[in-house]
This record gives sequence, C-alpha cells and structure tokens, in this order.
Amino acid sequence: MDGALDKQWIVVDFTPSTSVATALHVRATCSHIQNTPPLALPSKHSVINILYGVRYDTTNSSPANVAELQTCLQKFGSVVQGLDPEDASDEGS
Repeated sequence: MDGALDKQWIVVDFTPSTSVATALHVRATCSHIQNTPPLALPSKHSVINILYGVRYDTTNSSPANVAELQTCLQKFGSVVQGLDPEDASDEGS
C-alpha cells in the first residue's frame, strides 16, 4: 500500500483548441527524459481522454529530470497551458 502512495506524476494541461494529434506529438517529443516516462494513455481514445490524459511518471525523477521535462513542455507554450504535479494523495479529491 505504501508503494502506491509514493506515486507522483505531472499532468499536462492543454488549451481547449489543442488537437489530439498535437497533444500526442507533445507527449512523444518529451517522452525521452530519463526517469520520467509518459504514463499509458486511457484505453478510450476520445479528445477529452487524450487532452486530460497526458501524464508523466515522476515517482523516480530527480529535480533535474522534472526541470528537463518542464523545459521540453515549455517549447509548446502555444498549446501547453500548464503543468499539475500530483501524487496518490490527490486521487479522489
């Protein structure tokens, strides 16, 4: 149980006009960062699920890994509205 509570991730917030193709491109472009892999996408690939489903696992990331992810995502400032760091304690709230 404690292992599940240690999980951390970053959710990417896209602008409402972002296309699914663009969101997937951003996800793929920033997926190379060590210790910060993208989480699996929701099995149902709808626009809403993709635009709210781009997340990166930061459980084992160093501060440098997270900074590198933020720098990569900032390159897409026209579509990336923000980043929300979350952990298992955020679920269900």
